[in-house]
Amino acid sequence: MTKLIVQGIPSSAAPSRQAEVHSLVDALIEKRLEEVAEIEQMVQRYERRVQKEEQAYRTMSTFRKFLSGKKPDHHAAVEYIHYVKKPLEKARKLREEIARYEAMKLNGEYIEE
Repeated sequence: MTKLIVQGIPSSAAPSRQAEVHSLVDALIEKRLEEVAEIEQMVQRYERRVQKEEQAYRTMSTFRKFLSGKKPDHHAAVEYIHYVKKPLEKARKLREEIARYEAMKLNGEYIEE
């Protein structure tokens, strides 16, 4: 799927087409912003859960710590990559995409497929 970016609006295009394109770009930007917000909420929930687990482990008696055990460090690292690092990378890419859409909107460009 190759997208061609065309500079400016051709003179034959009606102003209604430009308004339609702008409304579609605005809707797409809103959708991407919602995705970013969902990702950030997911990361915050994970960090709160991990913090609560660590706090509960620290408050345990020595005997209960011995019986319950703790996740190995490499498991915690893999969880961090899966639940924090990769989603935040996706959010960063979505923000870059939003910036491109806003720049296209300001410059009067539109996308043809």
